[in-house]
Amino acid sequence: MSLARSALLRASKSPWLASQMTQRAFARRAVKRFMPGERLSDALDAAQALTPAKIGTIITRLGETLTGERNTDEVRDHYLSALGEIATRRLPTELSVKPTQLGLDQSIDDCARQIAPIAARSAQDGKTLWVDMEDSSYVDRTLALYEQLKAGNDKVGLCIQSYLFRTPKDLERLLAVKPAIRLVKGAYAEPADVAFPAKKDTDAQYVSLGLRLLEAARAGGAFPVFGTHDMTIVNHLVAKAADLGVAPGQFEVHMLYGIRTAEQRALAAQGHAVRCLISYGNNWFPWYMRRLAERPANVWFVVRSAFM
Repeated sequence: MSLARSALLRASKSPWLASQMTQRAFARRAVKRFMPGERLSDALDAAQALTPAKIGTIITRLGETLTGERNTDEVRDHYLSALGEIATRRLPTELSVKPTQLGLDQSIDDCARQIAPIAARSAQDGKTLWVDMEDSSYVDRTLALYEQLKAGNDKVGLCIQSYLFRTPKDLERLLAVKPAIRLVKGAYAEPADVAFPAKKDTDAQYVSLGLRLLEAARAGGAFPVFGTHDMTIVNHLVAKAADLGVAPGQFEVHMLYGIRTAEQRALAAQGHAVRCLISYGNNWFPWYMRRLAERPANVWFVVRSAFM
């Protein structure tokens, strides 16, 4: 792992830095590159603007254990209200939720009770509810949570991370429940005995996992989602899908708001199912640091923003 990436990931865990940066106008200007605003309405307005390009969306409210999210009832009710707003606007928008916002630190059962009504309302509207994967200390609990949710609702998806050594075995376990899987590379600071420190190894495992998902999709055993901005990997997996006879509607490509915008539009224009992940909320600092860590060169964008 590069020194810059390591430093940014360490910074993401600093409450003092979070307090300082969220009060700075230049930092708020810089973060708008990746986040249209802090309010739900900002995210939904951005989602609406993407619909003419046939780009679907996923929204998520930022915040996790590190930000002190404790009121799980409030989080549940917020997301239920968000689904109502999405239905009112008739948006092709789904939700992605962090289990630690909804009680995973208390227990798997408590978290499942909070997520179940969100998943039920989402499925009622014909949408998939996505469950995020957080750092490696949560993987076992999140897998168990997903299996519990999936047993009662087929329209629930899970994020898994290619940089973790354990993920190939986790995927084989999940294939037993015919999962919807959003495959990402991973953005947390992990020890060298848990995750690949080198990008090339993470990339190689990503491709291997992506191919396994496509093979399962061909037989109706999985719904793959490729969550990456690496166009070499995206193009490779899209081509492999065609070779395997996996139609565009049988998989999706997900990218973040403000990144690879032209590529998102091009893929959608080619008939591929594309969704843009839009984040909102005032607890954006840890998430933003992880975005910078994915490409430390973006730090210069922040520096320039300080003088605009």
